[in-house]
Amino acid sequence: MEFGYTMLCEQTPPKQLVADLVTAEAAGYDFSVISDHYFPWLEEQGHSAYAWSVLGAAAQATERIPLMTFVTCPIMRYHPAVVAQKAATMGVLSDGRFSLGLGAGENLNEHVVGHGWPSADLRHEMLAEAVEIIGTLFEGDYVNYHGVHFDVDSAKLYDLPDRPVPIAIAAGGKRAATLAGEFADAIVATEPRADIVEEFDETGGAGKPRYGQLVISYDTDAAAARERAHRLWRWGTGGWKVMSELPGPRNFAAHAEHVRPEDVAELVTCGPDLDAYVEAVGAYAEAGFTHLAIVQVGADRQKEFLTWSQAELLPALRRRFG
Repeated sequence: MEFGYTMLCEQTPPKQLVADLVTAEAAGYDFSVISDHYFPWLEEQGHSAYAWSVLGAAAQATERIPLMTFVTCPIMRYHPAVVAQKAATMGVLSDGRFSLGLGAGENLNEHVVGHGWPSADLRHEMLAEAVEIIGTLFEGDYVNYHGVHFDVDSAKLYDLPDRPVPIAIAAGGKRAATLAGEFADAIVATEPRADIVEEFDETGGAGKPRYGQLVISYDTDAAAARERAHRLWRWGTGGWKVMSELPGPRNFAAHAEHVRPEDVAELVTCGPDLDAYVEAVGAYAEAGFTHLAIVQVGADRQKEFLTWSQAELLPALRRRFG
């Protein structure tokens, strides 16, 4: 298993995102991912920089660590032809270190363009068309496309990396896992679900990377870790069917009004216990994931987290899962 560092735009200012990534590279992380939001989930998180600007800076500030969107929605806020151009440029700037993670999106970020919020079925139809458009543009020829949801009029990418940018698709259920198996180079999931991995494998994904994500709140003070997780991550207890539909930070706050610290602690591993983190990673290993991106809650705890990662967390994980 390879272990990744998450640049979480919703909790960290943009310059710090880049500086923290440089530290994560030096600490020995195998890859990195970045969230792509217009809004944070909660006002307390306080940030939401444009991920693609941060990625450009990150490509120049680092030397070896792979970069990946986790994930970008190519169906509303961005047209898929524009996503293809951005991703190809990142492939060039990073000397081939960039992968494009795609997903069907959240109302939180996509409603800002004023087109309403489609049903889940419609969003997956749109995502399938978007993936087709992006993959075709990566081949370097002129593309004309007239689909149910998108049109492309004589588009061509002039700056392409030596090898096409790998595409990963986020899946929270069978339908998206099937799409990933049929059309993507990798799958992304935020839960250690073996059924998603199995569906991916059965529909063409066998042998391809499977990316998971684990949220933690490391701190030498267990009570402080739980308080921080509750303050900044209480929005995450509702499940994807809720989270993809809410339109703004105030809605997430209202949804999480009665969420207790102990509820969040069931979702987010908290405190100083190294064995607890190894156990949490083990759930992803058992489910068949090959890559795991780790999220440390709290912008003000990144330095301490990365120092601990280098000294204790990464060595322990590699002894157990390497």
